[in-house]
Amino acid sequence: MSRKTATFAAIAGLAIAATLFPSGPETAALAQAAPDQPSALPAAELVPEAITFVAEPVVQSLPEDAAEDASAPTLTEAGSLAELVGMVDTTAPMDAELRCLAGAIYFEARGEPLAGQLAVAQVIINRSEDRRFPGSYCSVVAQPGQFSFMRGRQMPAVREGTAAWRRAVAIAQIAHKGLWESEAGNAVFFHARYVKPGWSRTKTRLAQIDTHIFYR
Repeated sequence: MSRKTATFAAIAGLAIAATLFPSGPETAALAQAAPDQPSALPAAELVPEAITFVAEPVVQSLPEDAAEDASAPTLTEAGSLAELVGMVDTTAPMDAELRCLAGAIYFEARGEPLAGQLAVAQVIINRSEDRRFPGSYCSVVAQPGQFSFMRGRQMPAVREGTAAWRRAVAIAQIAHKGLWESEAGNAVFFHARYVKPGWSRTKTRLAQIDTHIFYR
């Protein structure tokens, strides 16, 4: 290759590099752009056609929590709430918070259909996430004047060998993990349909499930 040809090739190479990898004020402005500002071009248009990138397969280990959740029942694996309840392992150890949630379901709604039990659990979860209420399941359940089954701040003893308790435990796990959508939605209040508390007139009614009416 002659010196003249080599020089021309070098200049051409520099021109291509400058096109593909710009520098200067424009590049600095791009680097300093806020990460939450969307690009004016689709991602596909930001990659020059002259560049071909072949991704190699990458195997990443899942976090422990994700590995455990991979074996948990999901919405796509159960055709009904009853089926999902039957898929939940109710023999697994529970922490204090989950036990409070299951206890509230057991005492407040064990005679209700599964959808009604799930709705009661959803109210407790919603309250724990609402700044107007205490920030944990146990504190929500123990809040004075809210759940009539409570004995002060103590929950009565549960008959844990019963089918009703196993269902309550399953519903508590389903609600806690968000495995099934509740008809109660974002409700934070409920009452039995045979009473009409004064506060219900100031709330938005969301659903009635068997003997309970739910409000936001």
